[in-house]
Amino acid sequence: MNALMIKALAFAAILMIATVWVVMSLNIDIVGDSVNAITMAGALAIAVITAAVSVKYINQMKTDTASGELADETWDGIGEYKNELPSGWAYSFLAVFLWSMWYGMFGYPLNTYSQIGEYNEEVLAYNAKFEEIHKNPDEATLIEMGESIFLVQCAPCHGNTGDGLSGKAHDFTTLGHFTKEQVLDVIKNGSNQLGYAMGIMPPGMASGAQAEEIAIYVAGGMKGEQPASFASCSSCHGADGKGMNGMSPNLVVYDQELVHHVLEHGKKGILGEMPSFKDRLTPVQEKAVTAYVQSLSN
Repeated sequence: MNALMIKALAFAAILMIATVWVVMSLNIDIVGDSVNAITMAGALAIAVITAAVSVKYINQMKTDTASGELADETWDGIGEYKNELPSGWAYSFLAVFLWSMWYGMFGYPLNTYSQIGEYNEEVLAYNAKFEEIHKNPDEATLIEMGESIFLVQCAPCHGNTGDGLSGKAHDFTTLGHFTKEQVLDVIKNGSNQLGYAMGIMPPGMASGAQAEEIAIYVAGGMKGEQPASFASCSSCHGADGKGMNGMSPNLVVYDQELVHHVLEHGKKGILGEMPSFKDRLTPVQEKAVTAYVQSLSN
């Protein structure tokens, strides 16, 4: 046994002893916890493999000479041989790949404890309890709950009072849903963001003076005499503009259907893209946000 082999074995032994010592000092359960056992075995295997590979290739560097057919391309005079991929490397890669597939699908975390899984279970249990407690809240409770959610989730972009930070985002305090400029933009470019059953609103539904009439009427909360040009909108939004029972957006009030679609799909806004809040709020919380947003416009 040459000196290099002795040094490699000593190095591997030191790594293994150090690994065992660290694990024992932390009082980690190896026998009763499969994840810890797998991790420990992997650490010891890495120590042995590291030493063995080091010995093999250090010896090989001492004795081997380059051979084979050189490729035609060179880089600053440095050529490359057309040698086959080393079988040891290829088998090692295949073994690691198969092990990773087993570990990901069977070893962890599907068949053992998962901290993320425990957290998700606790969140689901809490949400179910929350829904049960607040399954029949009164209007005052909904508005109070909605305000607390709005201040955390919505206020960074829409402002603490819902005014859209002076035009930088959507303003919930105005009489109608939209400003005249927003309505004109939707009429001109169409809309397909919110996933309503009616589908995409095509661009160019009106233009010129008719578009102006529609924009002023909708931005004003649909008060006063309805312009004849609104007929191009009523086929989807209804003659009253309320969205035909959830088939398209309600243009009159912030109803629960509209808030749900915006939260689920997100929306392109002045500040940028509003992200989807899908599955982040419970049905009661969505209802509370709707009640609070309605109170702002009232």
